Amino acid sequence: MSVTYKKCLAHTLFAALAFTATGMPVQAAEAAKPAIEHGADWRTAVQTFVKANMKHPAWGYSHSERDYVLAKELAAADGVTLDDDVLFAASYLHDVAAFAPFRTSADHQDVAADLVPSLLEGTGFPMAKIEAVRGAIRTHMYARDPKGPEAIYLHDADALDWLGAIGIARIFGIVDPAGGSPDGPGAVKRLEDSLESVPPRIISKAGKARIEQRARELKDFLSALRAETADIRRL
Repeated sequence: MSVTYKKCLAHTLFAALAFTATGMPVQAAEAAKPAIEHGADWRTAVQTFVKANMKHPAWGYSHSERDYVLAKELAAADGVTLDDDVLFAASYLHDVAAFAPFRTSADHQDVAADLVPSLLEGTGFPMAKIEAVRGAIRTHMYARDPKGPEAIYLHDADALDWLGAIGIARIFGIVDPAGGSPDGPGAVKRLEDSLESVPPRIISKAGKARIEQRARELKDFLSALRAETADIRRL
């Protein structure tokens, strides 16, 4: 028996075994989705999960951390007490559905709100608070209407992160170097849209107080950029 024949025979036998008794092909087992570690401090486990699985220049780990810190600052300035368990979980996991393998065609806010119970179950997170986490995640984008203190301050922190120097850094961080979307002019359009759309949607007193400075930073940048690029034609 030749080596070639042996290889062909082995391949045929392997293919035959890939069918069930009903004649249907056996499907490969679905790859396990990443999970938050159980048995450790749940906050540390959440941060470790986000660092490993949510890497992106605009809405990765650093964005989640900024949202958490700023939301606390805004609430403190307004004299509002937040449930830190709820805010922490919602801040770090609010964009989880923007990443594979959790991403779908549905709005990432709604998908993430549906995902968090299974992600946090068994981690040590106090699950009696999970509905507040879901609510904050579901309304974190500026176009939605949050209800409850944690939801409001996460919403405002997330909105402010689209303005100012950090808003500029985030948008230009996702410019496609190959000329795809967004390109340089496309990034400018996104920044201009943020300047128009975000400020009216900020709710809290402390959040509103941050608008002027961040909007001015963004306006000054766009004005200088236009002056140095022949009104964006040379960008």
